[in-house]
Amino acid sequence: MKKLAAITAALMVSACAVGPNYEKPATPGGITSEAAFVEGQRLSAVSAQALPEKWWQLYDDPNIDRLVTEALAHNTDIRQAAANLRRARAVLGEARGRRLPTTDLGAQYTRQRTGANSFGAQFGEGQQIPSFETDLYTAGLDMGYEIDLFGGVSRAIEAARGDVEAAAAQVDASRVSVAAETARAYATACSNARQIAVARETVKLQQQTLDLTQRLFDAGRGQRRDLERADTLLAQTQAQVPGLEAERRASLYALATLTGRPPAEIDAAASACTTPPRTAQIIPIGDGASLLSRRPDVRQAERVLAADTARVGVATASLYPSIQLLGSVSLASTAIDTLVDDDSFNFSLGPLISWSFPNQTAARSRLRQAEATADGSLAAFDGVVLTALREVEQALARYAGELDRNRALQRATRSAGEAARLSRLRFDYGAESFLQLIESERERADARAALANSDAALADAQVNLFKALGGGWENAPEVTRRVAVAAQ
Repeated sequence: MKKLAAITAALMVSACAVGPNYEKPATPGGITSEAAFVEGQRLSAVSAQALPEKWWQLYDDPNIDRLVTEALAHNTDIRQAAANLRRARAVLGEARGRRLPTTDLGAQYTRQRTGANSFGAQFGEGQQIPSFETDLYTAGLDMGYEIDLFGGVSRAIEAARGDVEAAAAQVDASRVSVAAETARAYATACSNARQIAVARETVKLQQQTLDLTQRLFDAGRGQRRDLERADTLLAQTQAQVPGLEAERRASLYALATLTGRPPAEIDAAASACTTPPRTAQIIPIGDGASLLSRRPDVRQAERVLAADTARVGVATASLYPSIQLLGSVSLASTAIDTLVDDDSFNFSLGPLISWSFPNQTAARSRLRQAEATADGSLAAFDGVVLTALREVEQALARYAGELDRNRALQRATRSAGEAARLSRLRFDYGAESFLQLIESERERADARAALANSDAALADAQVNLFKALGGGWENAPEVTRRVAVAAQ
């Protein structure tokens, strides 16, 4: 026993973890992620300040704040990601359990009969061995302990810990997506309502033009062609309303689902909204370094890489011998009242060494698989980093373009409205033809519709920018925090 203990201690002291030690990879392509965004330097509507944790509060709209809070607390995607996190934590607990000895307790009673023919011999002339019936009572404890000589267990724990951290990052990524999509669904519903209101106002004006044309035609002062043109223009504008109304209801259904409610439970405040939300503040976007440290998908990809690197060590350890210490103690007796006597005591103790050698084809194949998986995870990490930077630059470019477009359309709408007013006055005094009136009405309708469409696109562009910046997961609601705490 003393020799065995000394050998075990020496093995544990000399134990080492084989396989590569993980180091966080550098930013791919030599990117200076601390630098400001290219598009951000050209856009005066953004700043290099840090993005606030609850970016949706920049809208200063209590409805958005309430809806996003509800979504973060009840959305099914977040609940599913939290369940996956709990599962990953349970797997980590199982991996840590391999550091402890395995134990099995058992107790058994058997009644056994051995027939005379089982012996096949006789005591003497005509005398056979009699049959035997015996009782046997047993109770025992079996133990086993794996000496982590080459670090296979340690690497497995390291991989499981990386999986837990990747699952936690996935929860945060779900929060980012849900917050952005909730704000987008609300903004879309409001934008559609605004577009509907513009279309109906245009319909009202064009209906007045049609009525005037009808009166002139009935009085013999107009032409049938002018009447048909006015009716065509009115019908084209009326045709826009059903589609916009359908899209508005679809956005309200999506909003209800995002907040964990049935689609039929439409939010009353969102349904009554008629102005698309837009933050009047300068949007803080930070820089590349803050982006990469904030985006959960970057963190998730890096943790997946760490876990897969540790699995290379697990596969490497399988190339070396495995050493286990096995032991058992038991009591066995043919009578229950003598089961605890000294003569009923049995024990066994000794090491077990197993090694898949010399045929290590399967083990080396698993090692190559693990190495290829780690290489793929490194490529995936590089791709996620590049995608994060690209998405922000694209969102900034589109936001800048839509801001310029919106300002131009505002000017065009004012000019078209004034032109239509003057054209009607001139038509009423006979200084302008009906064709010119219809054309000015069409230009005004097109300008108003284009501005309403741009307002919707601008609200969507802001949400896209916030989503690309990756914020919104830092302060989870109380319900979500309880889920995470329960998983620990």
